[in-house]
Amino acid sequence: MTTFDFGKGRVPAHRHPNGGGWVADTATVSKSAYVGPNAVVYDNAWVSGDAWVYDNARVSGDAWVYGYAWVAGHARVSGNAMVSGNARVYDNVRVSGDAVVSDNAVVTGNVRVYGYARVYDNARVSGNARVAGHAWVTGNE
Repeated sequence: MTTFDFGKGRVPAHRHPNGGGWVADTATVSKSAYVGPNAVVYDNAWVSGDAWVYDNARVSGDAWVYGYAWVAGHARVSGNAMVSGNARVYDNVRVSGDAVVSDNAVVTGNVRVYGYARVYDNARVSGNARVAGHAWVTGNE
């Protein structure tokens, strides 16, 4: 059995056939998704559709990344968070809790999106911003 240490000790895992990144056997990643060689998906996370997880990105917990979304750089998506549509999450961004980044939103820099926060439509959030609680950020206003 092949194992990998995602930071909590070694667990059964495999390399994703599309990109070669590590995927825990408890996670679900579709064949059409891309997981780059330095990216990891673990716990009960889902990556589906034509989503990309690459560079040193991590998707964990019960998080979902799907559609044509990208998670890159040193970004982390965790908890029950979702990144979907054509959303782009990269650099040192953290999306956690029950947060959602969707549609054509772009979140970059050292941004934290957490709680029940929503970043969607054509919104752009960057720098050291925090989007928390029940906040909604949209680019269509």
